[in-house]
Amino acid sequence: MKLLAVEEARFRILAAAKPLPAEAVPLAQALGRVLAVDVLASRDQPPFAASAMDGWAIRAADGEGPRRIVGESAAGHGYERPLGPGEAVRIFTGAAVPAGADKIVIQEEARREGDQVVFERLDAADMIRRPAIDFAAGAQLLTAGTRLDPWRLALAAAAGLPAVTVAPRPRLALLSTGEEVVPPGGSPGPFQIFDSGTTSLGTLAAGWGADVSPLGIAGDDDAIIAAAVAGAGGDVVVTLGGASVGDHDRVKPALGRLGLRLAVESVAVRPGKPTWFGTLDDGRLVLGLPGNPASAMVCAELFLRPLLRALQGATPESRLVRARLTAPLGPNGQREHWMRARMGEDGTGGRTARALADQDSSLVAVFAEADALLRRPAGAPAAAAGEVVEVLPLDRMA
Repeated sequence: MKLLAVEEARFRILAAAKPLPAEAVPLAQALGRVLAVDVLASRDQPPFAASAMDGWAIRAADGEGPRRIVGESAAGHGYERPLGPGEAVRIFTGAAVPAGADKIVIQEEARREGDQVVFERLDAADMIRRPAIDFAAGAQLLTAGTRLDPWRLALAAAAGLPAVTVAPRPRLALLSTGEEVVPPGGSPGPFQIFDSGTTSLGTLAAGWGADVSPLGIAGDDDAIIAAAVAGAGGDVVVTLGGASVGDHDRVKPALGRLGLRLAVESVAVRPGKPTWFGTLDDGRLVLGLPGNPASAMVCAELFLRPLLRALQGATPESRLVRARLTAPLGPNGQREHWMRARMGEDGTGGRTARALADQDSSLVAVFAEADALLRRPAGAPAAAAGEVVEVLPLDRMA
């Protein structure tokens, strides 16, 4: 097998990923979706001068004397006449400032006496929010390729949009293979283990925007594997296990029946060397991940996440950060090593990283403890405590 460097493998995978056709969805259904079209402002926000506080709208040129109260301006119900000399309008936060008024006196600095308002003092601040202080008509508020979170959705709503045009969720079929795994809750034989890969990869992919369809466990039978994938549909197929070249690694031979063309045969990465990628005759993309949980999750972070982002037209992300080692590391071999690690702080706001002691690719408990992957380049020399390394933070819930 030809071993590709991680970056070359990722390049080949992304070269095959074309953004999916866009669709319009209501704002309430757009959380986590990726914009396919820029969001532009149709009008100024706010479209009028607005009061920043509860108080009184006046003309500053009239001086400090009392004013005659002539009306009220509340949010959604403005005072429609221009303000005349010596007049004041009771006004509330967010309400339109009457024409002619150029100052708001906050209510704490005024008192009402019958049909007049008397001011204790007049601050220099006018307490008025100018038209378009938030954004102006025609402004580009959100850019295509942006993933929508609650704050960005609020901005789209403020622009008056009932819906946004987004990329569809990539449809991902997830197939686990191997005679050694049974579903959680099943009855494992003496030489079997529970399948944790379907749960971990399915939830990861869903969090990255995919619509996941688990296909179950296909064992090591070529015909069953091929039939499961043939009937799955979707945009992407992810297989777990059977990725190497042993007698019981049957996924690639099985998918050869469906016209599999390989772009990546294997990757010079640890863990995850058997990872592969290709295309079926019907155009579906296939990512083959190793069966060991750590290998599968590491390579999902390295390859599946950017693949799903590319299918959604998402802006490329740069997730690597720099941190100082809290303990030394030995020299690395010829494969890029992504070590499960814990991050921290050094007391001055700087990041620290500590590789966990056991990096065995079969250990789920170690991954549950990790909150980052520490990158060791191929052939990296030994690193002392305090040296700076590259770290990929994981999306862990607090």
